[in-house]
Formats: sequence, C-alpha cells, structure tokens
Amino acid sequence: MTALAGQERGLIGARDVTAVVTGLGVVAPGGVGTESWWASVLRGHNAIGPVTRFDASGYPVRLAGEVSGFTDEEHVSGRLLPQTDRVTRLALAAAAQALETAALDPARLPDYAVGVVTANAAGGFEFGQRELQALWSRGSRHVGAYQSFAWFYAANSGQISIRHGLRGPSGVVVSEQAGGLDAVAQARRLLRRGTGAVVTGGVDSTLCPWGWTAHLAAGGLSTAEDPDRAYLPFDAAARGHVVGEGGALFVVEDGDTARARGADALGVVAGCAATFDPAPGTGRPRLLSAAELALADAGITPADVDVVFADAAGERAADRAEAQTLTALFGPFGVPVTAPKTMTGRLLSGGSAVDLAAALLALRDQVIPPTVGTRRVADDCPVDLVTGAARPARLRTALVLARGRGGFNAATVLRAAR
Repeated sequence: MTALAGQERGLIGARDVTAVVTGLGVVAPGGVGTESWWASVLRGHNAIGPVTRFDASGYPVRLAGEVSGFTDEEHVSGRLLPQTDRVTRLALAAAAQALETAALDPARLPDYAVGVVTANAAGGFEFGQRELQALWSRGSRHVGAYQSFAWFYAANSGQISIRHGLRGPSGVVVSEQAGGLDAVAQARRLLRRGTGAVVTGGVDSTLCPWGWTAHLAAGGLSTAEDPDRAYLPFDAAARGHVVGEGGALFVVEDGDTARARGADALGVVAGCAATFDPAPGTGRPRLLSAAELALADAGITPADVDVVFADAAGERAADRAEAQTLTALFGPFGVPVTAPKTMTGRLLSGGSAVDLAAALLALRDQVIPPTVGTRRVADDCPVDLVTGAARPARLRTALVLARGRGGFNAATVLRAAR
C-alpha cells in the first residue's frame, strides 16, 4: 500500500467514506445525453466521421469524433454565449444532466456542501483562436475582455460553480487523457475531508484549426480516410488514433449521505491511483503500477476484476505496452477488455471520463460494450478484446485505465452499487 492509497488514508482530518456515483451526464460523439449516447454505444455505432466544424481539406488528417445535435442556445443563455468556449458549453450541459439524475438541488444544501473538480487538457481553444484572429487582423481593441478567462483550463469548473451556486472546494486537473480519472480521485479526497458532494469528470473540445495544428504537432494521429478503419487499438493494422470532443461529468458523494436522502447509486468508486511512467530500463510497462495501486486501494486482487476498459492508444508500441500490463495482471486473455472510445475517438480529459461512464452503465446493465473497427487482434497483444457486438456478462467490478501525454497514468476501480 503505497503512493496514492496511503496518502489518502493519511490525510489530516480524513474520514472513512464510501464514494458513490449518484449522477451522470454525457455529451459525446454518438449522443447528447447519457441514455442516448449509451444506446448508440451498445449498437456499436461509430460516430467518427469527416470533420465539419472547420474546413479540414488542407490537413493530412480529416476525421474526428464530433458531438452532433448539440445546439448551444438550448444549453447556455444568450448572456453567457459570448463568454464561453464550446468546451464550457458542453461541460455545462453535462453538469446539468449529472445534477438532475442525482436529484441533487444545491439550493437546499448548506453553502459549502458541494464542490466542483473537472479535468481539462486544452482550455478553450476555439475561443482563443477567434481572439487571436481579431488581434492580428484588427488590433488589440478588438480582443474582448472575456479572453481573460474563457480560454482557461478552469473555466469549466468556474462556470459550473457559478450556474449552480456550488461554493464548496473547486479546482481543475490537467493530465491529458488521464484527467477524467484523476479528477474523480480528487473528488473522493474532498469527500474524505468532509465535502458532501462533488461534481467531477472531464470534458474537452479542440476541433478548430489551432487545436488541429497542436494535435498534428503532437503526432500519433491516424491519416486513414475510412472512419471504420482509422482507429484500431490492439489491431495488427493499428496506425494511430482519432481526436474527438466531449466528455462526462458525475456527481460523487458519500454513500451514507446519498442513502439518507434516498438517492440511487450507479456505482462505487472503490479504488484510485495515479503514477508517472516508470524509469527507463526498468522493464515495467506503462499503467502497470497505477493498476496495481488502484486494485490495492480497492482491497481486491486481479481475480476480482470482471472487465477492463482499456486506454487503447491505437499505436502499435503503446498497444503492446498496455497488453503487457493486462497480461502481467490477468494472464493472456485473462479478462474481457473493451475500448468503446473507438466509436468516439480520444477525447483528451473527456476520454477517460466517458470510459468511467461506460463502465458504470455496463455494471448497471450487465453488458460489455463492443470495440469497433478492430478486426484482428495482433499476436503480440494477447487480450480478450470484445469486438463485433456487446457481450452480456456478470459484472461486479470494472477497472478503467488511462494514459496521458507527458507520462501520466491513472487507474480507477468501480464496483456495482448492489
């Protein structure tokens, strides 16, 4: 028991808390709203397609996972529209869903009872691009005052807090794809310090020329033009990933408090861990330490895990490393593995949050969503990848894995509520 697990139990004033998820909101490629998106996932609907949010014809990569059917004016007031980037509008919609499904009315609670911790990896890229264009084409007087905060990573947390009057502890986590898991871990720490409930998760959106240029510079993108063959984790033909937008937000609260107010729990956040990449030459693959620590934090062994939601990089070396982690924990083909993000693309901080959402709903409905695109699992990736169609299964415990650029690794253990 080291690192995260030990630190959380050693917090000054920390109390023993069972962190349960009572609210969930998803805005992602394939569906605006949790149940709409989940139905799309279970159908195996691939929401990746040609970029429509800007003209991508001159770029070597022209596919993305876009949130279609999202009308900004339906989720954000006219007063707030000029102050916010698209990512914040998506986050506000997801937060409203999460609070509604949790049946949690912050106005009925003490002032500092509910906090907000979200993850965001890029800030308001589209907003910032517009302001930069105004600066260089028309001059500084045409840059609006909202540029001072609308681009910022913490804008989502701030705007959610303002809209719902959430005055408890707040913050933002920046750890790229691992961020959605890291934010939930931070929310659980806040519960242990006495906060009643936390709105948490991750949302990102970078589908604009400025964001696209950053993704291209970072590398790892698939240049395929067929959406069904662009993002193929663990496949021998894997050639990179596809970028998407959106994410998921949750209401996480103390289990005793949730029961006292009659709230239904979707699941339990049983274990969390975060690590950096192992030192070169150690021979340990990325994710292994994070996974081991999360299992230890949950008080379980690999034999207790019923399904793994993989990070699924879609790059041959990264896929091999994740397969090595899974083999070290469970043995070859030892546990069902899935990557529903193949239907949405990688959503930066929103990606691992959406995987958490999928894991919670899989536990609820006793079904493992499929991985689409991947046809032949590579010989050097001996994992039991769920492909083709959803797989019914008896599920009690799920392990969710995520890796972020810069060496971030995170793992979360979820347990069924009943």
